[in-house]
Amino acid sequence: MKKEEVKTPLIILTGPTAAGKTALSVQLAKKTGGEIISADSMQVYRHMDIGSAKIRPDEMQGVPHHLIDVLEPWEEFNVTVFQKMAKKAIGEIRSRGHIPILAGGTGFYIQAVLYD
Repeated sequence: MKKEEVKTPLIILTGPTAAGKTALSVQLAKKTGGEIISADSMQVYRHMDIGSAKIRPDEMQGVPHHLIDVLEPWEEFNVTVFQKMAKKAIGEIRSRGHIPILAGGTGFYIQAVLYD
């Protein structure tokens, strides 16, 4: 198999609220050279830190996170917008030679990335 035929994997970490996805995703990213893409319908919004259980900067431990604090609460966000943003982030992460890790509890959003 030629090197250009090998795709970089996409790691998916999902589960219910308070299951430990955040801490596990950071540890996984550190071990694999990954970057995390939030698949949460609320963490995309700025100013919604408490109600969304958003990861704090100190918890990120230097691991790049995507789709967190990128929109104002009044800006439109739906599964189509998420799909475009997530696929763009996946491409950018792969272009740096890193592994994208899609982490969150919004299964509908994860499915939108997997099944176009």
